[in-house]
Amino acid sequence: MKSLRLVVAINPTASFGKGKDVGPAVVQTLRALGHDVTSLQEPDFEQLMASAAKAVATKPHAFIVVGGDGMVNLGTNIVAGTKVPLGIVPSGTGNDMARGLGIPFDNTEAAIDALIEALGRPARVIDAARVHFADANTGAPAMRWFACVLSAGFDAIVNERANSMEHPKGPSRYLVALGLELIKLKPIQYRLVLDGNEMTTTGALVSVGNNISLGGGMNVNHEALVDDGLLDVLVVQALSRISFLRVFHRVFKGTHVTDPRVAIYRAKKIRIESDGVVAYADGERIAALPIDIEVVPGALRVLAPRAGLVAR
Repeated sequence: MKSLRLVVAINPTASFGKGKDVGPAVVQTLRALGHDVTSLQEPDFEQLMASAAKAVATKPHAFIVVGGDGMVNLGTNIVAGTKVPLGIVPSGTGNDMARGLGIPFDNTEAAIDALIEALGRPARVIDAARVHFADANTGAPAMRWFACVLSAGFDAIVNERANSMEHPKGPSRYLVALGLELIKLKPIQYRLVLDGNEMTTTGALVSVGNNISLGGGMNVNHEALVDDGLLDVLVVQALSRISFLRVFHRVFKGTHVTDPRVAIYRAKKIRIESDGVVAYADGERIAALPIDIEVVPGALRVLAPRAGLVAR
């Protein structure tokens, strides 16, 4: 393999610090193979985004992120719409984008080996989605990309609660937030517009998937394909606490779709409106509703196996 010019962005706090050694291992391995590697680490997401944008503007052969789905979101927002491919070495808590693309997500050595192998062949071309919203501070139009799944329902509310909590530390914070929000579970009034077709519903959860899962393997859109030019829209009707827990448990196996209170639609353009709900995408806070989403076919090049997703 010829020497490549690579940029590696590292999140040292991935998986609450458990993945701190993965980034240096990736950089060391790539340099040992003779590649010219620029390693990026910054104290916060905004500074890392700025450094990454500056580095990718020099048109490296690839931009590689080391971390969880938040880092994939950063990478997507840096390279979507360009010819620079995105490499992923998962070291986060959920790693859902890696799961869907067939990248080893629970074995660091295997993930690095998969990256090296992918560097030697043409990148896989997949879709990405743009989210349009109003900036919370100025009200001006704003846009963010996502590659995996956007959530705008109960799971997003739990994320919002978990992010506001100082304790407990670690993954258990999400479980505590889940329990607290479950006590307050109430129906959410939605207005959805899917490719121009309007519908109103009282629901518990709405997600828009380019990929299949969120939250570390919750197969919310288990038949989604990252390269079909469509987004899968999951709508779960309002449920009692007990019914919600039953459906929620089935999500990990993807069997929730057989429940009559669960529906999946496919669309290219989506509008979601509701009061008091904030959308999250790839685990990152995006904006309060309303939002408009559009799929952009072939917007993203990724260093991943050609057949990462399960075929329909």
